[in-house]
Order: sequence, then C-alpha cells, then structure tokens
Amino acid sequence: MKILVPVKRVVDANVSVRVKADESGVELGNVKMAMNPFCEIAVEEAIRLREKGLADEVVLVSAGSAKSEETLRTGLAMGADRGILIEAEGPLEPLAVARLLEAVVGNESPELVVMGKQAVDDDNNQTGQMLAGLLDWPIATFISSIEISGDEVVVACEVDNGIETLKLKLPSLVTADLRLNEPRYASLPNIMKAKKKPVDKTTPAELGVDVTPHLEVIKVAQPPSRKAGVLVTSAEELIEKLRNEAQVI
Repeated sequence: MKILVPVKRVVDANVSVRVKADESGVELGNVKMAMNPFCEIAVEEAIRLREKGLADEVVLVSAGSAKSEETLRTGLAMGADRGILIEAEGPLEPLAVARLLEAVVGNESPELVVMGKQAVDDDNNQTGQMLAGLLDWPIATFISSIEISGDEVVVACEVDNGIETLKLKLPSLVTADLRLNEPRYASLPNIMKAKKKPVDKTTPAELGVDVTPHLEVIKVAQPPSRKAGVLVTSAEELIEKLRNEAQVI
C-alpha cells in the first residue's frame, strides 16, 4: 500500500508572528520556518504504518515556493521514502491546494492519504475535506488512532461529545489530530540520508490546475493588546465589579 502525506511549510510554532508595517500580511523575512505541526503528526503516523508492514511506501507532497523542499527533506529525514514538490509562488487557497493534490493522487494512485487536520498559519481546516470531495473518497477527520485491516481502516475521531469510531473502505483520506502520536526527532544519519532521497518537482501548470486566488487580502492587523487584570481584595468586591463593569459578550 502507498500512503500519500501532504505537508506545509509554515512559520515555526514557537515564533511570535509579526504583521508587516504596511499591514499587507505577516512578516516572513528572516523568520524561522518549519513543517506544520499537524502535518508532522501525519508523517509520523504514515511511517509507523509502514514500519508495521501495512504500507510499502510513504510519499510526501508539498505545494509552495522552492523553499518548501526543506520541509520535504525534514519529512524524508523522519523516514519517508520520497517527495514531490509543486512549485508555486504566491498564496495558495485551500481549494487550489486540494485540486493540486487531486492531480497528484491521480498520478500516484495511493490507497491512503494522511494529512494534518489544519495548518497553524491560516487554521482553515478545509483542504482535507475538499480533497476527499474532489476524489469522492470516504474521509475521517480529527483522528486520534488508526488501524488497518485488509481493505478497511478503523479510526477513532475526536468529536464534541467524546470519541467516535468509524470504519472506512480503502482508498480513503484521514486528517490527524494532536493526540494521534508524538512525532520522532530525525537522527543525524537520517538527515544525511534524506539529502539523497528523490524529490520530484512539478508546477500547477504541468498538473493542469489553475491556482489563481479568488480572495483578496485587504488588511492584516495585530489583535488589540489585552488589558491588565485587576486585583480584588474580597469576594464582595469581585461580585460588585462583575455586576457593574463586566462586558456582555
């Protein structure tokens, strides 16, 4: 079985995001970038499935600038077999990414797509659902466990009132939640090996996909600073302030 794992290059989760002076977007110059944390979890799970003998190959795919190859190399150092880079400059909306991935799935014919539930830069949580719709595949989102038996996938999904267990027929698509696993650190020997692993490059035009944005960003603004807290000396004073000063949301 072949597993396809889409990964995204985002601002490192430990970096404080800054808005550009002209408020046209987020400052990316000289900012540390990394693999989206949920994508990292998806890569880890795909590698574990291969290590269990349930998959033969783990293929990574990323869409973005040429620097996205660094993100692919990170996943290859974790243990993935090869990568595909779709070189595209400028913003890529979720539907455009889904259509690019649809074309890659058509070329690669994987039995399972494992991807992060969302990217931490835009938090859209749309691409996986859109891709499953385009492919007409069954999908399970926010999974916290996965088991494969024959042509079926059994997953546990985190929902508002608990855990929901679903059984899907392959081929299928799942999106990884935070509690699915703890991603491994790449060892130095594997980092060196990753430099020699193949990364095929293509473009949206070669895949026959139009990625022209349909949305225009008018302004990106920093959220207002949080006001300082107030120290009260008694429960009575707290109740009084809640009655007279608390804002109704």
